[in-house]
Amino acid sequence: MLAVLGGSGLTELAPLTVTRKQIARTPYGEPSGPITVGRLNGVEVMFLARHGYGHTLAPHEVNYRANLWALKDKGARRIISVCSVGGIDARFGPGSIVLPTQLIDYTWGRSATFFEGAEQAVVHVDFTHPYCAQTRRLILDSAVEAGVPVVEGATYAATQGPRLETAAEVDRLERDGAHLIGMTGMPEAVLARELELPYAAIAVVVNAAAGRGESAGGISQEAMGPILRESMQRVIRILECVAPRAARANPSPKGATP
Repeated sequence: MLAVLGGSGLTELAPLTVTRKQIARTPYGEPSGPITVGRLNGVEVMFLARHGYGHTLAPHEVNYRANLWALKDKGARRIISVCSVGGIDARFGPGSIVLPTQLIDYTWGRSATFFEGAEQAVVHVDFTHPYCAQTRRLILDSAVEAGVPVVEGATYAATQGPRLETAAEVDRLERDGAHLIGMTGMPEAVLARELELPYAAIAVVVNAAAGRGESAGGISQEAMGPILRESMQRVIRILECVAPRAARANPSPKGATP
């Protein structure tokens, strides 16, 4: 079953015909909320609001391990993450929908693995290509079907938050090779890999990064709202096309195809 993890601007999946909500218990504590199960374009899909259904959890407060564990435990076999980001590269202006292919992790202090503890063997998962190519292809083909332009190929910088970055930090991220900035991409992606769940992200650019373009003098939270709402409607159109495609596709082995 396809699972959608919704970020800022997608705390519910409006077209989803809800059939049930499942309370999940995990060895890692409570997930962000109940898992909503319903039918999207005739196909059963799961949905979980990453920040809670009232958007009450900051990026560093999200229990990523509980979220991923709960989704797999309840039957998820593929995950699409929807997230809002800032654009470093001028090619990714506000309103762009981007499928990242690489990421750089700048987060700290987050529980970032299932493989820890005295009774666990040490495991080093391959993370060369952090996003599942098959899942990205499903999204790209669905975007064409939905008539929604999508840009493929960008590096996502996962920062700690919840504050936004300084202009100098953005300059550093650009020197490191990053094109987008978000706060929730890690450890979510690697936890999905450890659980052998194919995982890809749909990133919605809601603002130019600090010191860039219209954010040269500061980032306007008010300006993000309309961009986020309009962009998420386009993302939902893509997801409506993804659902039946994902139902027909066999998951990539271990979610690790480059």
